[in-house]
Amino acid sequence: DGCIKAVGQADVIRNQFSGVTFENIIDCSGKCVLPGLVDAHTHPVWAGDRVHEFAMKLAGASYMEIHQAGGGIHFTVEHTQKATEEELFNTFKHRLERMRRAGSTLVECKSGYGLNLETELKMLRVIERAKQSMDIGISSTYCGAHSVPKGKTATEATDDIINNHLPKLKELKLSGEIHVNNIDVFCEKGVFDLESTRRILQAGKDIGLQINFHGDELHPMKSAELGAELGAQAISHLEEISDEGITAMARANCAAVLLPTTAYMLRLKQPPARKMLEEGVIVALGSDFNPNAYCFSMPMVMHLACVNLKMSMNEALAAATINAAYALGKSDMHGSIETGKQGDFIIINAPRWEHLIYQFGGHEALIDYVIVKGKIIYQNERRGTMSSY
Repeated sequence: DGCIKAVGQADVIRNQFSGVTFENIIDCSGKCVLPGLVDAHTHPVWAGDRVHEFAMKLAGASYMEIHQAGGGIHFTVEHTQKATEEELFNTFKHRLERMRRAGSTLVECKSGYGLNLETELKMLRVIERAKQSMDIGISSTYCGAHSVPKGKTATEATDDIINNHLPKLKELKLSGEIHVNNIDVFCEKGVFDLESTRRILQAGKDIGLQINFHGDELHPMKSAELGAELGAQAISHLEEISDEGITAMARANCAAVLLPTTAYMLRLKQPPARKMLEEGVIVALGSDFNPNAYCFSMPMVMHLACVNLKMSMNEALAAATINAAYALGKSDMHGSIETGKQGDFIIINAPRWEHLIYQFGGHEALIDYVIVKGKIIYQNERRGTMSSY
């Protein structure tokens, strides 16, 4: 069934299973076995990269300046709307494979580069297809409120989502065609304000979706307070969270999904991870993989979290495993090595697990195996022939 049968000391396990035959036995002498990594925030289904915008950012253009000039999300939306479902699936599959090689065994995957119902559904079908056909855990998120479509006001876009998009998602869920887990809104000045965000999130919750949204990234919006009030499972970004928002999230057991790659690439101030941890907020991590933050690697995210967010290595590992699984409502079966949980592991070629964070960009040499549901889904062809030091 792909679940962990026993955890314990080697001699106890050998005695317990002495008469059992195994299909595979992996010698982990001198290696470390860790839970599979969980990426709690990604935007992996899209067409048209934005490499040209990286130069603009380096020259000083802000995220919102690029967005208002027709770049950013709008540029990707245009290309994603034109792409076929097959084209989107093929690039998405390739990205998921790269995430697996970097140790991720459960990934949150958003729509949000369609903005119209047709393209949003196309993206969600692509995510559903990967769920059914690939050996990787996926938590799917409807993010039709990622930006206000051209030609519409935020109020018109909100009404369209509530009156057209969400009823269609409910219909497709009942028919078994698409199973969406979460609802997301980009709550931001110049995008969706607090009231529009409230309306969309509540409507999503009413059809059974978990609330898991973008908040307090570029401006203080009181998103954290809103999420705590609505019973959100998680809120992402939070660079501009208020002290009151931190308190509210801690009381509500609402996870904070921090995205150190985004703050790094956009040169934003860092989210207050230390204050959140000290006040009892459940802190998780995500790569925020998207055309604006092109990073597949949770080991690199953990490293940035330690250096820039001042998290300890233990805190970063918890944030990229059990806490990230909690942010997706999946910590009952994912995120830790416990009897009865899903058998998702990574095996690294080092005697201390900290090497996975310490070696910045070194995961390609470090990760020997990635295992999902007890099945080896990646093995490093160079394992045993290459030093990880």
